[in-house]
Amino acid sequence: MKHSMRQKEEDLKTLKDLFVRSTEKYASRTMNTFIGKTPVSYAAFAEKVGRLKGVLKSLGVGFDDKVAIYTHNTPDYGVVYFAVTTMGAVAVPLLPDFSSSEVENILVHSDSKALFTSKRLRTKTDDIVSPSLKIRIDIDGFEVYERPAEPAPGIEREIAPDHTASIVYTSGTTGKSKGVVLSHQNLVSQVYMTHRIQPVDENNVFLSILPLPHTYEGSLGLLLPFYGGSSVHYLEKPPTPAALLPALRKVRPTHVLAVPLIPEKIFRNNVLPQINSSALSRALYKTVVGRKLLHRLAGIKLKKTFGGRLQFFGVGGAKLDPVTERFLYEAKFPYAIGYGLTETSPLLSAALTQNVKLESAGFKLEEVEMKVHRPGEHGIGELWVKTPSLMKGYYKDQEMTDTVITPDGWFKTGDLVKVTRSGRIYLKGRLKNVILTSSGENIYPEEIEFVINNFKFVQESLVVEQKGKLVAMVKFNYEELEAQYVKIKEEVQSKIEENCREIEKKIEELTQELKEYVNSKVNRFSQISMVVALPFAADFEKTSTMKIKRYLYG
Repeated sequence: MKHSMRQKEEDLKTLKDLFVRSTEKYASRTMNTFIGKTPVSYAAFAEKVGRLKGVLKSLGVGFDDKVAIYTHNTPDYGVVYFAVTTMGAVAVPLLPDFSSSEVENILVHSDSKALFTSKRLRTKTDDIVSPSLKIRIDIDGFEVYERPAEPAPGIEREIAPDHTASIVYTSGTTGKSKGVVLSHQNLVSQVYMTHRIQPVDENNVFLSILPLPHTYEGSLGLLLPFYGGSSVHYLEKPPTPAALLPALRKVRPTHVLAVPLIPEKIFRNNVLPQINSSALSRALYKTVVGRKLLHRLAGIKLKKTFGGRLQFFGVGGAKLDPVTERFLYEAKFPYAIGYGLTETSPLLSAALTQNVKLESAGFKLEEVEMKVHRPGEHGIGELWVKTPSLMKGYYKDQEMTDTVITPDGWFKTGDLVKVTRSGRIYLKGRLKNVILTSSGENIYPEEIEFVINNFKFVQESLVVEQKGKLVAMVKFNYEELEAQYVKIKEEVQSKIEENCREIEKKIEELTQELKEYVNSKVNRFSQISMVVALPFAADFEKTSTMKIKRYLYG
């Protein structure tokens, strides 16, 4: 039976309810588009979803069947997502940077019956074999290139709020991927919670630059604007500066979601070099008044770069570097901080533009219950939460589910926090990353890394314990260092070799200087014993949200 547009918002319990409500209410509005291409209205989007549902049913996809989506961002990702979930099947979004072996393992583990993939990624899936996989569809045009011989038509059933909508796999920082099972009610409640603190409507324009299979972008960058009738614009190329800058000028977004790496790169690669370009600005920057003035001026320019009408620049997925955040704050840039996990769909707390405070993850969302479990010294302990957006559990892993969700419903986040009397949350690091000294002191490596990352020429770092001592593994910015010694690229080989020796010598000096710098700024328990520089071509391996995979370096 067709739902009425006058249906009460509280009655929306499933993604199907949400889909019908929004496609009726905003029928003539633009839903999404590739930048510079013909926009797709909510009504046209609904037609595409309906047609694809018919194709899937004819191929034998029905209620509770798993359908994997392996693609870079595209407007048709949403078509597949809603076609699958509104018929009661289960979407299995896969991050585009997953390797062929990771994709194969997930397809097997999830029992996926169908796979949507793009032409760019098809070569990574052609040789994949999975007993359950019967259907393969090119998402660029919905061409079916593998199908069952005689499929029985798929069956669509009534969807209950607690029915599984999606299984999200993430490599995280623990090595083994886990399938996070999210229900329709989990995702719809997340939309309600985020919309209450950050309402969006038909006048808002989103620029999507993060992978849609990540819950952060999937919930706040797809479902939230869909609920509000906003439009979402996608890049056809990776969001490098060369592609992003013209996109910002053309789209002039009101809303952008980002991981910390993006504002950190903007600050280090664009803002700081301009400040350091003259002796006067360098001198000014060393004073509080001068720094704030230069940040404010840089902020005005940055807002123009973003198109001039930016209202919301959400930063989540990891903790933001304090020095970069100070720039955003003093620049009066409209940034907001969000904290959450895939298991909570994801948002748990937020600090919006009007109530941000340096280094804070803001306040819990209204519907979320929180407590600090066994707070120790300085009130720091593991954060436990209850929320309507909490996952059903890990797919096929009840033992793991039982380790993180207590019998009375508390979810153990694994994050160490301190909560002030006013309820403001401060993240201190991951519980599993804490280093316990022989004297019983807790060391939070993330806090030491923030100090290291603000040292000259440092690109990123990782602090680990080796034989009872703290060791800082550091990736220096070799291009910046090379610029100190190479003025003309086409030099004779002997000169290049001489430059390399100079850079190696400089690295040795920097490691010692960095050690002294860090140890002058941290307590005696957190002082590092050694600095190890990563080789020129080496990089830390990272997750989809650009967090270093710590388990590889411990």
